[in-house]
Amino acid sequence: MTTPALLYCLRPKTRERNRSVRPLTESGLVPYVTQRRGEEAAPANLVIQRHVSGPRLYYRDEDPRDRPVRGILWARCGFNPVDGRRMPTGVPQWKFMHPYRQMLAMQALRCQVCAQPARTPLGFIFLAGPKDEDPQQPTIYTNQPPVCVRHARAAAALCPHLARTPMVFLARSAPLYGVHGTLYGLNARSEAHVVASPEHALPFGHANIPTLLASQLIRRLSSFRVLDMEELLQALELAA
Repeated sequence: MTTPALLYCLRPKTRERNRSVRPLTESGLVPYVTQRRGEEAAPANLVIQRHVSGPRLYYRDEDPRDRPVRGILWARCGFNPVDGRRMPTGVPQWKFMHPYRQMLAMQALRCQVCAQPARTPLGFIFLAGPKDEDPQQPTIYTNQPPVCVRHARAAAALCPHLARTPMVFLARSAPLYGVHGTLYGLNARSEAHVVASPEHALPFGHANIPTLLASQLIRRLSSFRVLDMEELLQALELAA
């Protein structure tokens, strides 16, 4: 069984890129979701076995924590010790999000920077690059956990991808949609191996979910306003 200090990520080559942060700020701010040096991938020990519903991906030494969302198998990654604020320690790996912390923040709608509740009087704040999404689309899918009011501007300043001018989605509704990850199958020796890395997230209930190793939790924005950062802060000030 995996020890609590060494939970939950797999396959360094498929670590998810974290486009929401980069060094360095005067305060030394490092977001909660950022993966740290020493939080390394656990050994690959996956198998595909028969389940009553069909083939299913398992860890050989599976733990209940390996299926934190709707019974879906989650990527394993190490956890560094936390500091006095219960924030992760270690040198940040700015390009990557920790798969388990991303899931925890997204599941509980906590700020990706400070891990505190992200709800505002007007809804939840989600950020995207200025050209990432078509704001005319009625539905937006995001792998980026929300940000709180306190850290909205900081997140935009830290990330070169956001170019300090992010597209801001102020969402009243952001239900869970599905997961992103890697699909596995059996090779000629009946061993589990990667067969695909879908570009888009799979919705809950998709036929391929049982043999997917998930690394990101996805939310669907369907009731939102599109703002820039100054408009957001002005709207929140009026609502306070």
